[in-house]
Amino acid sequence: MIIGVPKEIKQDEYRVAMLPVGVEELTRRGHTVLVETAAGIGSGLPDAEYAAAGAEILAGPAEIFARADMIVKVKEPQPAEWPMIRPGQVVFTYFHFAAERDLTEAMLASGTTAVAYETLADDQGRVPLLTPMSEVAGRMSIQEGAKYLERPQMGRGILLGGVPGVAPANILILGGGIVGANAAKIAAGFNANVSILDINMDRLRYLADVMPPNVDVLFSDRHIIREQLKLADLVIGAVLIPGAKAPRLIEREQLKEMKPGSVIIDVAIDQGGCIATSRPTTHSEPTYIVDDVVHYCVTNMPGAVGRTSTFALCNVTLPYVMAIAKHGLEAAAKVSRPIARAINIHAGEVTNAAVAATFDLPYSERFAV
Repeated sequence: MIIGVPKEIKQDEYRVAMLPVGVEELTRRGHTVLVETAAGIGSGLPDAEYAAAGAEILAGPAEIFARADMIVKVKEPQPAEWPMIRPGQVVFTYFHFAAERDLTEAMLASGTTAVAYETLADDQGRVPLLTPMSEVAGRMSIQEGAKYLERPQMGRGILLGGVPGVAPANILILGGGIVGANAAKIAAGFNANVSILDINMDRLRYLADVMPPNVDVLFSDRHIIREQLKLADLVIGAVLIPGAKAPRLIEREQLKEMKPGSVIIDVAIDQGGCIATSRPTTHSEPTYIVDDVVHYCVTNMPGAVGRTSTFALCNVTLPYVMAIAKHGLEAAAKVSRPIARAINIHAGEVTNAAVAATFDLPYSERFAV
C-alpha cells in the first residue's frame, strides 16, 4: 500500500501524523510512505530523519494525494485539501464531523472512506486514539486557564493556588472523562478548589476514590451547574458523546451569573462546544469576551505542544495504520471491530449512526458491529 503523510495546514497546527519509526516499520513490510517536505518540522522532526527511515520526500501535497491509497493526517482535511481527495481513497485522521456539516458533505461528495480517530472504539467503549490528545487537552486546559485568569489577559487577576491568607481559585469541570480527570489532576496540583460534574455515578465513584481531597465530585444537573457557575473562576467544558455534537450545558443568560473576568475553556469545541456562546478560535487569536467572561475555544489545543502531542498520538495510531496497510480497509474492518467503528463515511454513505443523526442523513449499516 502507498501511505501519504501531508503537512498539516490548519492554522497553528504543529503536529505530524507519523514518526520516522512508523515510516521504517511500514517500509520494512513492503509499503511505500510519501512524506511532504517539512511535515515534521513543527514537532522537531526534519526531513532527513524521514528519508533515513525510508520515506519518499515530496515537495507538495498534490502528488501525495494523487498517489496515496491512504492519507494519514492529524486534523480534518481543510477546504484547500478537499479537491485533492479522490474516490476510493482512505483518509485516516480526526474528523469530528458532528461539528461541521460542510466537511461532512465534502467527504460524502468525494467518494472517499473517512476513518475517524475519535470514533475508533474498543468493545469496552474506550477510544484509544482520542485518549492521548484528551490527556494533553485536559492538562493544557488548566495551563491556559491559569494564563487567561491573569489581569493583562482580561481575567479576574486570580492565582489558581492562592497564597497563605488568600483563597485559591474555584475551578468547575463539566465532564469526568479523560479530559476532565486530567484537568482535575493538574488543577488539584495547583491547590485550587476543584469540582467535577458528571452524570455517570460509576465514574463519579471512581473519581472520588482516586482524586485528592481538594477535588469534589458532584452529580450534574441544571441546578448544580447554575450553583457552581456562581462560584467558579475557571470553567472547563470537557463533555464528549463520541461522534455526536456535544450537549449544550451552559446557556447565554447563565453567563450573567458568573463573576466578571472569569474564564471558560471549552475543550468540547471540536464537537461543537458545550457552551452556547462558544465558537472556534485559533492559537493566534485564542480568546474573546462575552458578558465579561473570557472564552478560550481553540479547536486544536494539543497542536501547540506539537512534539509531545505527535509522539503521544503516533504511538497509538501506528498499529491501526499498519493493520489497514496490511489487510486493506474492508478486510481490516472485518478482523478489527475498532476499525469498523472508526469508518464514518464510505463511498458517499454515512456509516456512523451519530453523524447521520446529527445531520438527519441516511445511515448505512455496512460496517455496523
